[in-house]
Amino acid sequence: MKNKLVTLIGGGGFLGRYMAQALLQAGARVRIAQRDPQAALFIKPLGGLGQTQFVAVDVRKPDSVARAISGSDAVVNLVGILKGDFAAFHVDGARHVAAAAAQAGAAALVHISAIGADPASASAYGRSKGEGEAAVRAAFADATILRPSIVFGREDQFVNRFAGMIAAAPIVPVVRPTARFQPVFVGDVAAATAAVLAAPDRYAGHIYDLGGPDILSMGALVRWIAAATGRAPTIIDLPDAVSAMIARMGFLPGAPITWDQWLMLQSDNVVAPGADGLAALGIAPTPLAAIAPGWLVQYRKHGRFGAAASA
Repeated sequence: MKNKLVTLIGGGGFLGRYMAQALLQAGARVRIAQRDPQAALFIKPLGGLGQTQFVAVDVRKPDSVARAISGSDAVVNLVGILKGDFAAFHVDGARHVAAAAAQAGAAALVHISAIGADPASASAYGRSKGEGEAAVRAAFADATILRPSIVFGREDQFVNRFAGMIAAAPIVPVVRPTARFQPVFVGDVAAATAAVLAAPDRYAGHIYDLGGPDILSMGALVRWIAAATGRAPTIIDLPDAVSAMIARMGFLPGAPITWDQWLMLQSDNVVAPGADGLAALGIAPTPLAAIAPGWLVQYRKHGRFGAAASA
């Protein structure tokens, strides 16, 4: 990776900051491309002088994408949304990135998708992710696709979301408590991407499902977070009929508020049986319990001096 130029589309986000750090440490030059480049300037101190670049891009506009990717040795597409115009970002945007990478002569393209990506998915999110993968393959046949489960880390919007709910309320309702997840550490996803880009010929054209070592139900995860933050709220597992009504009405703070998110929860978010994963990329998955307590202390009543609740 020494002196190679890697463009991270959407690189200023949660995953992007870790990916940039991994690539900078490997000696690559990193170009952060996103709609507001100034919002990503915090990444600049992670690299040496001249090692980082920042450009504006809108993946919905092919010309904008082509300018951002020009001259790149490798490209990573990190763009993803949880609500809104899925087709514009997950399908058309992915197509624009893949086509521009091919046109620029990039040696490698890594497309960050998601477990559950399927053109036949009941949810618009899952369908758009599956259709996006197909669009990428059509434009850049040797693209490597990474499908992470729920990604956790200090700045995540999943574990922190529930920790905030638990800290704020004495009663915590759990929507779809039996839905299963396989949380994967953000640093492991970044390391997986760096491994692919370091040996693009070896991993070209492959799909990898990225999950951590633990599979947890939604109910078990919420209870684990409560214990890790020293909280003991009343946790109520909601029946599906009630949860579905909440998804339709959107009146429960912190719960999935769109019908599409409810549909997403109907399928487990775990690595498919027999799928290649982190081990195939030479990475040992990091347990949630090894990382999360280090930042979850902020949700304890007395910070790091507060006692954790008994399991």
